[in-house]
Amino acid sequence: MKFIYNGKFNATLFFFALIIFCFSCSKQKKQSKAGEIAIKNKSEKRIDNLTLKYTSGIRSILEDSKGNIWFGSHLEGLAKLDTNGLTYYTKENGLSDMQIRTIYEDMNGAIWFEGGKGLSVFVENKISEHTKRNFDSINTWKPINNSLWFKGDKATGYNELEKGPGVYQYNGQEISFRAFPISPKEGEENYYSITTPFVKSKTGTFWFGTYGAAIAYTGTEFKIIDNDFIGLNKETGFLHIRSLIEDSKGNIWIGNNGIGVFKYDGKELINFTEQHTLKQKNTKGNSLDRVFAIKEDTLGNIWFGTAESGVWKYDGNSFTNYSKENGLESNQIWTIYLATNGELWFGGANPSGVYVFNGTSFERKF
Repeated sequence: MKFIYNGKFNATLFFFALIIFCFSCSKQKKQSKAGEIAIKNKSEKRIDNLTLKYTSGIRSILEDSKGNIWFGSHLEGLAKLDTNGLTYYTKENGLSDMQIRTIYEDMNGAIWFEGGKGLSVFVENKISEHTKRNFDSINTWKPINNSLWFKGDKATGYNELEKGPGVYQYNGQEISFRAFPISPKEGEENYYSITTPFVKSKTGTFWFGTYGAAIAYTGTEFKIIDNDFIGLNKETGFLHIRSLIEDSKGNIWIGNNGIGVFKYDGKELINFTEQHTLKQKNTKGNSLDRVFAIKEDTLGNIWFGTAESGVWKYDGNSFTNYSKENGLESNQIWTIYLATNGELWFGGANPSGVYVFNGTSFERKF
C-alpha cells in the first residue's frame, strides 16, 4: 500500500496510518478474545440449562421420532429437551398427574404420558388430559401389533367403571379397557395394578407387570406368573414386581422390590438372585434384592438398577456393582433407558438426575 500526497510518497502519513492499523489490530484481538469468552459463557449457560431441576427423581425417559427427549419425574411433572433447551410441564399445562410413570409414542407421532393417576397426550405442541374410554368390550382381547397398553386410571386398584383389574388398549383410534381374567381376593384390590411398562415379545406376546403377577397375553391365551405359580409364601417373601423386560435371547426378566430377580425362558422360571447368591444375607452389603429397573445394552450385558444397592451389570458370566464410589450419586434407580446413540441412561433419585456410564464410571448427563 502506498500513500501519495501531491504525487509523492508521504512517509509521515504512512507511519501515522501504521500506528492506527496496529492499534486497530490490538483492539480487534481483544474483541476476539472477549467474543471467545462470551461464547464460552453461552456454552456454559446452555449446559447449566440442560441440568434437570427435579429433586424427586426421574421415573421415565423417551426420545421421540423428532429428536425430542422427554423426562418424567416422580412428583414434579414432565420436561422436554429440544434445540431450545428444557421446557417444563405440570398439571397447569394439561398433565393428568405430577407423577409420570411411563412415556410412549404412538404410530401417529403423538406422545402419551401415564400419570400416577390418569393419562395425558402431547399433540400439535399441546398437552391435554385424555379421559375418553370405551368399556363396551372389556372381555374382548385383541392382539393388535401396534397397540399401546396403559395402566388403570387410579394409582392403585380400580375405579367404578373398570370394576376390576385390567389394562387399557389403544389401537390408534380409541382406548378400550380389557379386564384381566383374574378375580382378586378380598384385600387384594391393588395386587394386580400395573407397575411396569408393557413388553411385546419377539413372538408377539404382550407382557404386563403388576405388583403381584406377571401376566402374558399370547393373542389366544393367558399365562399368569404369580405367587401360587412360583410357590412363594411368607417365609420366601411375595412378589412385588417393579421391572419387566425381554432380552435379545427371548428371556423374560422380572425384577422385584424385596425378593430379587426372576428369569423365565418360556419353560423354566428361576430365582436369579438366589441362584447367584446375591441376596442381602449372602452379600452382607449391596444386593440384588430390590430391583426397580432392568435393561440390556447393545453388547448383550444385562443391567439392574436397584434401591440402595447401586447398579449391577451382568455380562453372562460375572457381575460388577457400581455405586457412589463410581460416580453414581443416586441410590434409587427408577428407570434405565437405551438411547438412540447406544448409551444407557439411568434415571435416579436421592439425589435426582440422569446418569450415563462412560466405560469405567458414571457421570451425570442431565
